[in-house]
Amino acid sequence: MAKIIFEEDVDHSDSVRKKRGGRSFGLAAVVVLVSLVVGLIGGLGSIYLLSYDNGSLAEKLGIQNAIDVPITTTKTEKLVLEESNAIITASEKVSPSVVSIVSKQVYQDIFGRSYESSGAGTGFIITSDGLIITNKHVVADESTQYTVVLSDGRNFDAVVQSRDTYLDFAVIKIDAKDLPVVELGDSDEMQIGQWVVAIGNALGQFQNTVTVGVISAKNRQIDATDSSGRNSETLDNLLQTDAAINSGNSGGPLTNLKGQVIGINTAVASQAQGIGFAIPINSIKSALDSIKETGKIVRPYLGVRYVMITKDIAEQNDLSVDYGALIIRGNGLGQVAVVPGSPADKAGLVENDIILEVNGEKVGSNSGLVALVSKYKVGEEVTLKVLSKGGEKTVKVKLEEMK
Repeated sequence: MAKIIFEEDVDHSDSVRKKRGGRSFGLAAVVVLVSLVVGLIGGLGSIYLLSYDNGSLAEKLGIQNAIDVPITTTKTEKLVLEESNAIITASEKVSPSVVSIVSKQVYQDIFGRSYESSGAGTGFIITSDGLIITNKHVVADESTQYTVVLSDGRNFDAVVQSRDTYLDFAVIKIDAKDLPVVELGDSDEMQIGQWVVAIGNALGQFQNTVTVGVISAKNRQIDATDSSGRNSETLDNLLQTDAAINSGNSGGPLTNLKGQVIGINTAVASQAQGIGFAIPINSIKSALDSIKETGKIVRPYLGVRYVMITKDIAEQNDLSVDYGALIIRGNGLGQVAVVPGSPADKAGLVENDIILEVNGEKVGSNSGLVALVSKYKVGEEVTLKVLSKGGEKTVKVKLEEMK
């Protein structure tokens, strides 16, 4: 940590006695003379510029017949400030593992003329042999060719290893060895107001751009739409940040000041300034374990569509609780509240039920339903506390793989 040392003057007051008799001095002369002495000693860098009592200073100056004259003196105290270089260190630590993902696709019009379409996103390396995390929407088109550009400028063809069926993330693979990898942090430990760093291929032109902000909120739920406006997705349990996230940043890392990845930059509010969203890294850790073991993302799921309850929602709907996940249907065609044949359906959950707890953990602002369910593996049984038709009950649900 670099240190800056500077001196700060602190005012103190005391009095100097002027004695009458002999050669007399006016009050102004005393003040000027003492000020000159103070300035001289201060220029020599003393910590305490003046130290005296009982008129000793007046005597040393040869001043007779003392009268009380208040003189403001100063002492200089050394204050040490530490210049935090944590942002620089975090950026240097993570940037070598951040990659740009370029997509190219050739189209033909009705006259047989060819057109090339291109796009860009971001990812980050999690294994030295080339596994890379990005957003699902960055590599959503199965007919597109994807190229990964490393921070050192090398290019590799990429293969989409797996796309998550629930969260907006995917894993791609390049044929390379000895690559620098990121360190994953703990997104649950992040607090509102903590500094974070976002790194990404801003606007698809400025590779490894670093922006800085704070965690603005946790457990946000949004309806995100891609740039074409044709595809939308509901995402919840998101981290909100005011670190600038631009087009092309999608899939890049959001890190803490230790240089640990705590989120995947995913979306931005287009009509606002400084409102971006990231998927908490803890939400995908179990999925990462599964892809390392099986080569694909294996997700447990309940099979419900829901909205997180807030105090406003509770008041508007006259609910008896102000937390939990309210099971509701969507506005679109086929957006049912409970998926037929799903674990939730088999356990008897229905529309308007409120899931309050998962294995004793409260479904609330700090722990969304997705985050809690994601802690468990396919085949495990969890116990839900549910508010149904005005009464509480416990329901056992066996988690199944999302397909």
